[in-house]
Amino acid sequence: MGEVFNFDEEVDRSNTDSVKWDRYRGRDILPMWVADSDFLVAPAIRQALHNRTDHAAFGYSHEPARLVELIVERMQRLYGWNIEPDWLLWLPGVVAALHITCRSNGESGDAVYTPGVIYPPFSKTPELSSRINQPVPMCWQQQRMIIDLDWLDQQTGKPGQVLLFCNPQNPGGAVYRESELSRLAQIAQQQDLIVCSDEVHCDLILDRDKRHIPIASLGSDIEQRSITLMAPSKTFNVPGLGCSFAIVPNRAMRRRMVLARTGIVSYVNVLGYAATQAAYESGGEWNRQQLHYLRGNRDLLIEEINSIPGLQLGPIEATYLAWIDISALQLDKPMAFFEDAGVGLSPGRDFGDRGYMRLNFACPRSRVEKAIDRIRLALISHQGAG
Repeated sequence: MGEVFNFDEEVDRSNTDSVKWDRYRGRDILPMWVADSDFLVAPAIRQALHNRTDHAAFGYSHEPARLVELIVERMQRLYGWNIEPDWLLWLPGVVAALHITCRSNGESGDAVYTPGVIYPPFSKTPELSSRINQPVPMCWQQQRMIIDLDWLDQQTGKPGQVLLFCNPQNPGGAVYRESELSRLAQIAQQQDLIVCSDEVHCDLILDRDKRHIPIASLGSDIEQRSITLMAPSKTFNVPGLGCSFAIVPNRAMRRRMVLARTGIVSYVNVLGYAATQAAYESGGEWNRQQLHYLRGNRDLLIEEINSIPGLQLGPIEATYLAWIDISALQLDKPMAFFEDAGVGLSPGRDFGDRGYMRLNFACPRSRVEKAIDRIRLALISHQGAG
């Protein structure tokens, strides 16, 4: 039997300059908001970082040849997608890639399509790039929140406009089906759209009967008009090491992105490369066990949250982020309400829908149970007072 990893372990993240934990320093509030996990990283990653720091020289670096080989092999093995090494553009984060994409495609004043409910950097990026944010309405398909492809199909924008896409969807956790991706690819071709697909949660598919499909893998046309963003950050809990990559098959598009980042976006650091290589080379079993644990947390949350009057939680096909419908409660200040209950969540208004809250369940199960208990007690008191 191989190594068994302990995801029940409580990790003390106080005094580590953690954005997630310092928000509530000195207060009895469980931090379950921003999307980083509270699990110790895979031992292979820790060892790789030890090995690199033992070298004790940290000059400028470029991507390791072995890491490039791993990603090329990974795309072929997992998705049947054959990519070339020179399609890879290395960046310190997916959000930086969103900005570079907007600034290197189209012109000032152009509209950029973004999902109407999406994590905050998406909706902020166009305006910071002198573009106009054009939200795409969301629709519900089999209890899944996805972009409204019918609406998008009816638009008549100018050629070269950008669609910022997210698969798996954050928030909500929907995994796009091949038929949905194929239709989106067809719309992109008909309207001459560039699709920037954030797929950072692609290794966190919780439903065993679902699979991730990079939209760029569906054919040569969509491949040439796609920018695919991936990173080990969410899956392997290394966002603080700043390493991500864009897969950009179109040479002209790739050149524009390189030019747009020059002198502004920093290089990936040496520890980020080391962690990413270790994750993709030796982290598979660790992630398989993590997924099993996250499924348990998800199932517990869905059952318990739906037993609390006033709350609803639908299926979560991927990610470790629960999108909880609180609209029936009609709270004036929902974030403050849940903080007063002792649970720090992300407010739905930041994502585009005030009727929801987002809860990060990538943490020991004991904390999930404690959060549920606190929410239940707060709502009993609230409803009793009402």
